Amino acid sequence: MTASDHARELVRVAALAADAKKAEDLVALDVSGPLPLTDAFLLASGDNERNVLAIAGAVEDALLEIGAKPIRREGRSEGRWVLLDFGDLVVHVFHQEDRLFYSLERLWKDAPVIPLDLSAPATAD
Repeated sequence: MTASDHARELVRVAALAADAKKAEDLVALDVSGPLPLTDAFLLASGDNERNVLAIAGAVEDALLEIGAKPIRREGRSEGRWVLLDFGDLVVHVFHQEDRLFYSLERLWKDAPVIPLDLSAPATAD
C-alpha cells in the first residue's frame, strides 16, 4: 500500500508552507503500510520555539485553505514538538533538539521517503 494522491497533495502543500517559514530538514515518509490511521508523516525542524510555532501555524493555514481540517493539535503551548493531525497526513514540527532526541526518522527508517519538490508552483501570466 502507498500513500494516496490526496495525502501526497497534503504533503506538498504542507511542505511548501513549512519551507516558506524557514523549516529545516523537511522529510516526508509514507507510513501507509504499517499505520492504518494515516498515510504520511511530514517532519520539520525549527530553530527555536517561536519558529516551531510559526511553521506549525503556516502549515495549518495552508492546509485549511485547501479544505483540510485538523483532527487534532498537540504541543502548541510548549513550542517544542507540535503535532498536527489531518487524517491522511500527520505533521510533526520539532525544535531541533527534540527532533534529535525522539529521532522519528530512525523509528520509521523502513518507511519509503516521499520526494519533496519545494519549488513554487508555476503561475499563468
